[in-house]
Amino acid sequence: MKIAYFDCFSGISGAKVLGALLDIGVDFDTLRSELEKLPLTDYTMAAKEVTRGGLSATKISIKTVDKGLVRTFGNIRQIIEESGLDPSVKKESLAVFQSLAEAKAKINRKNVEAVHFHEVGAIDSVVDIVGTAIGFNLLKVSRIYCSPLPMGIGMVRTDHGMLPLPSPVTLEILSGVPIYTCDIQAELVTPTGAAIARSFSHVFGNMPKMTADQIGYGAGRAELNIPNVLRLITGELTSVGETMLVTHISAQVEKVDQKIMTKIMNELLAEGATDAWTRLITSTDGSEQKELNIVGPVEKEEILIECVFARTTANDVWINRQSRRSRGK
Repeated sequence: MKIAYFDCFSGISGAKVLGALLDIGVDFDTLRSELEKLPLTDYTMAAKEVTRGGLSATKISIKTVDKGLVRTFGNIRQIIEESGLDPSVKKESLAVFQSLAEAKAKINRKNVEAVHFHEVGAIDSVVDIVGTAIGFNLLKVSRIYCSPLPMGIGMVRTDHGMLPLPSPVTLEILSGVPIYTCDIQAELVTPTGAAIARSFSHVFGNMPKMTADQIGYGAGRAELNIPNVLRLITGELTSVGETMLVTHISAQVEKVDQKIMTKIMNELLAEGATDAWTRLITSTDGSEQKELNIVGPVEKEEILIECVFARTTANDVWINRQSRRSRGK
């Protein structure tokens, strides 16, 4: 199985990911040709080799014509859906924008459809996110892993003024994802980078046992006291079986028609659960109830719990994190 690993020792941003993909071997002309399938104009993209802390890396720069327009999430979704891109690229790109828009909506107390992106930021994000989906599609990567993410300290200037690091949107996106604080006064993980890491990565943690075949470095804009790059490693998974940390959530629910319960379990699977089942239990008073069980990635834990409370009458859930080993191929 071909896998990729985001080594985010200096954080992650959309530009870093795109730069790393080019550095690892994605052809620039092919990438640009695919991006031209988007109904977007008034921007140019360039790539060059730079040095960050002694490491050579590829830096992406996107120049746009600022017309002062504001695009909503609905506008951006339409741009992607109406493009001539591969269906899988569309689906992956929209999933990233969905997580970005949902986080912005929650922080700003707005409807998801009303979330807006200033034109320059919107075009940058579209190119970074769609370009990432194109890149991994070209590399034919089956599974992506990601290291825990470092959070810089200090403040960052945004359209809404000065905000603390990590930015509220970034922190919201990374709910349930392993993060840590490092003593660097810079925005190491941007909202776009957080959304890419959250949506594309299947597992967060240490590098899995793999045979590396390609290594690429994507450069950030600023010079830091550490190499400001994202390291991307691709190769073959070599473990006999894959071990990952999963969450096992259980809840007692009212005994309902099995068709209704099947619908609830399908909704949980759609939200990211890898398995769901029920079993009949008898309470101490002799009454029969159903126990709903859900297994899924740890990073989906909060979403799955919210889904249980929203879809059932359960007042409590029991959470047990376990290691799971899958059969090797």
